[in-house]
Amino acid sequence: MQLICGVDEAGRGPLAGAVYAAAVILDPKRPIDGLTDSKKLTAKRRDQLELLIIERSLAYAVCFATAAEIDQVNILQASLLAMQRAIMALTMVPDEVLVDGLYCPKVNFPSRAIVQGDLTEPSISAASILAKTARDRELLRLHALYPQYGFAQHKGYPTKSHLAALAQYGITPEHRLSYAPVKALAQQTMF
Repeated sequence: MQLICGVDEAGRGPLAGAVYAAAVILDPKRPIDGLTDSKKLTAKRRDQLELLIIERSLAYAVCFATAAEIDQVNILQASLLAMQRAIMALTMVPDEVLVDGLYCPKVNFPSRAIVQGDLTEPSISAASILAKTARDRELLRLHALYPQYGFAQHKGYPTKSHLAALAQYGITPEHRLSYAPVKALAQQTMF
């Protein structure tokens, strides 16, 4: 049996929080119905599928790269770093790694990037769901720390309410300083 590892990330666009990545090796003997791109699912359905993925997969891992790491190396490199961490954290060695998108992280396994792979490859769909549910939980944790920013609602994305909160309350340690709206605010407050 060939062990196929699917990899995807969640959280490239937000202004705050880490970028998360998951790596999943599904068990072909225990298929999971309804796997698709996490963005096409409701939060409730993602949570249901997350439990099935954890229960039925042969191996899975979820890792992240922090907002500070994103600022240091850029979001693409931080996404690849989080993916690399997830693959390396697996308890099984994959025969092939399938990655959603255009680029593969540096790993010592045969790897293939597949554009919109989260729609066509079940293992990538599963990784998409695990990355998204883990990141959403992290944003709920940030919401508890910084309730005035509304992280529970917008998950760190640059919505009107998030930008208004940034303007009113300033930048938290969880914000990505290299992202334009945060960078502009940081420069304003320096002078």
